[in-house]
Amino acid sequence: MTPEFHREKAIKITRAMRHFTTREYEAVIEGCMLAGTHWFNVALHKYGINPPAKDVMHAEYVHPGDRTRINLVLPQALKALDEIEAFRALYVRGNVKNGGRAARRALKNLDIIKKTAQGARAINKGKGASPMP
Repeated sequence: MTPEFHREKAIKITRAMRHFTTREYEAVIEGCMLAGTHWFNVALHKYGINPPAKDVMHAEYVHPGDRTRINLVLPQALKALDEIEAFRALYVRGNVKNGGRAARRALKNLDIIKKTAQGARAINKGKGASPMP
């Protein structure tokens, strides 16, 4: 999927999330996961870490070698997406208390991922060079 298509999807999901407050923490956390994953893929594609044909669906399933490369370029975004994923297990599928607090944190993490994607620029190491180590 192209960065532009990911961006459009993230914006639509975020717009739909306006209907919820942190009292509906399950919907907020799930929305942050969906939009955050799209923003994360925008950054991966813009930095040249992954081509448009290779999208990340869940950070927890990224191959360890790829995860190391991603962490070198996008450490804050990767950490933010990992935390949102952890919230899903605890608050969306589980029954842990203080879901509103987790939803507020998920929104902050979504903002980190979005800002990372919006600031992403292609890495250029010269003609014919691979974009990543």
